[in-house]
Amino acid sequence: MTPPQDHKKEPVQLLNHGSIAVIFIDNPPVNALSHAVRQGIVSCLKAAETDNNVDAIVVSCSGRTFIAGADISEFGQPALEPHLPDVLAQLDECSKPIIAALFGTVLGGGFEVALSCHYRVALTNTNLGLPEVTLGLIPGAGGTQLLPRLAGVEIALQMITSGKAETAKKLFEHGVIDLLVEQGPINPGETLLQQAIVFAQNIAKKGEKIRRVSEISIHNNEHHSELFDQWRKKLAKKARGQNAPQCCINSIENAVLLPFNEGKKREREFFITCRDSSQSVAMRHAFFAERRAAKLPAAYDKTQNVTLLPIKQVAIVGAGTMGGGIAMCFANAGLSVILLEMSEDNLTRGLLAIRKRFEQALNRGLIDHVQLEQRMSLIVGTCNYEDLSEVDLVVEAAFETMAVKRQIFATLDQVCKLEAILASNTSYLDINEIAQSTARSHKVLGMHFFAPANIMKLLEVVCADDTDEQTLKTVMALGKKLGKISVAVGVCYGFVGNRMYSCYGREANMLLLEGASPDHIDTAMKNWGMAMGPLAVTDMSGIDIAYKARQENPALKQDPLYFRAADLMVEAGRLGQKTGAGFYRYDSDARTPQVDERVLAVFSNEAKILGVVQRGDITEKEIQNRLVFALINEGARILAEGIATKASDIDAIWLNGYGFPRHLGGPMCYADEIGIDTVVEGIKLYQQQGNGLYWHTAQLLEQLIVSGEKLSQQ
Repeated sequence: MTPPQDHKKEPVQLLNHGSIAVIFIDNPPVNALSHAVRQGIVSCLKAAETDNNVDAIVVSCSGRTFIAGADISEFGQPALEPHLPDVLAQLDECSKPIIAALFGTVLGGGFEVALSCHYRVALTNTNLGLPEVTLGLIPGAGGTQLLPRLAGVEIALQMITSGKAETAKKLFEHGVIDLLVEQGPINPGETLLQQAIVFAQNIAKKGEKIRRVSEISIHNNEHHSELFDQWRKKLAKKARGQNAPQCCINSIENAVLLPFNEGKKREREFFITCRDSSQSVAMRHAFFAERRAAKLPAAYDKTQNVTLLPIKQVAIVGAGTMGGGIAMCFANAGLSVILLEMSEDNLTRGLLAIRKRFEQALNRGLIDHVQLEQRMSLIVGTCNYEDLSEVDLVVEAAFETMAVKRQIFATLDQVCKLEAILASNTSYLDINEIAQSTARSHKVLGMHFFAPANIMKLLEVVCADDTDEQTLKTVMALGKKLGKISVAVGVCYGFVGNRMYSCYGREANMLLLEGASPDHIDTAMKNWGMAMGPLAVTDMSGIDIAYKARQENPALKQDPLYFRAADLMVEAGRLGQKTGAGFYRYDSDARTPQVDERVLAVFSNEAKILGVVQRGDITEKEIQNRLVFALINEGARILAEGIATKASDIDAIWLNGYGFPRHLGGPMCYADEIGIDTVVEGIKLYQQQGNGLYWHTAQLLEQLIVSGEKLSQQ
């Protein structure tokens, strides 16, 4: 059934198909539950229910998806009536059977609409989920009460506490979907609607009592009590410090223990508490920060309608861990990859390592055998630069030394076609200097992937002085195709992420000399919310990596204390996990860091030589503040210098590249939460304590205290 041509006048219309009424929603691009849509559903539902010629109702949508969730433009705004819980209550209580016709991505409030209907028909490739927990929320319109009644408590716990979607096929097996419809070859939406109408007609003919999900009872047993306790313990560890996952568990447990209306009332109370919490504010900030990162600032976006360069074949220079991971990124996106190494042995080793990593993904169920072989077939190796003559993009992932990179880029400039983009994966080095090794500096930029490149979501796109808009925009669009959160940044040593991380690591190293142990520092930061402590991270990546990078830093301060603890480890051959010893020691059969008293003696001895007084009164709070305030202060400087053009970009970088706790929103957002004045007071305190070489308050922070503005909104 095709809606009339004038149906777009209203976002919701009531269409008739014999005895079946269709509530037809058309609110591009994703049929979000805006105020107008909520009003339209209520109005159409009332009309259909009071029409004696209507036996059943179908809720359907136009476009590429059923209702995909709330209207994000209304986030943070006072909700207008009718509120979503009231709309869904009217669906549930309707005296005529209601069938939801589902396709696309049915998420959040959209899934709650579907659950409030009496039956659900779905295309097999539909994805359904309740992702509210990723915004520090719980489903607030009945999701925690409806889903466990249909799918069972375990599926509800899995879906709601993770926020991850499931396929209609899987949910059909668990009773959430009543009919699966195969994808139509020409117009899948119309095929689905036709099937939903037939289903509705059959339901109406049967004349059976309407099956309301709200009336399904869950039999309580001892298993449920044990199950909820297990999930609380698991998420206390996995989602450390986050409140929303625990609220999700509590609300799902209420679905077992309480009548539906009482459970729904408690759910709403949980929702409002979460919504008004600083954690949800931070997580919503993170959500929008990642979306805004894709929008280039005016400094990078001066020309409208730039034609993007086609990127079909890519070359990677370097088949090491980083180069292999980058090659996997492109193969995962269906792009052909040429992997260049200087020796056959290194090339063979690199290709075998890539296959092993794909096999790990296979064993985890992330890909199947066919996908593994397809992706491996897209990656071919070579030891000859001439084989790169027709590629559209080259990503250099070689040694982190300027001399090596300049030589590589000079060679690439000679062999690659003129329109090819040349990118460096350098973590620290000056892209402008690298670009000067070529005659096409306008086609040179940085593509800084984060390890492991095939998993981490962040991509810093480093725009050099001469990089043209076409090149920058092509690579930003390519990053999206790779599934990355791409953030455009300027050139400086370490760019945004690593420049800030140097300050974070600097304070960790200083604290080692002052008497704190590696375990004390790492535990403090994990308790604060970081995924790993800074010293365990350094051991994992290799202490020598940053050591070599510091040697390439032309502006390195001549300070004998600067990263002295790390330098001592490198000089002793303790490079981290790969040598079995670093800041910690590692057993041959395990990656678990073990406290090593010998390193404490090394730091104590060095402190005496350097005249550093070791203290026994270093608290967890001091460790946390020194590391985090150093981050915030440097982030403010980076923002003032224009290396990052939006504070939210800095937060997006730290959330996706460094394990910054999402429920704190990123360092710029966190600064606002605790107060800029608190940060500045801390900086001045550390300056007075003798760290004046580094602790100078960023001018932007001082300005914000005067103006009262927020750092995260700069």
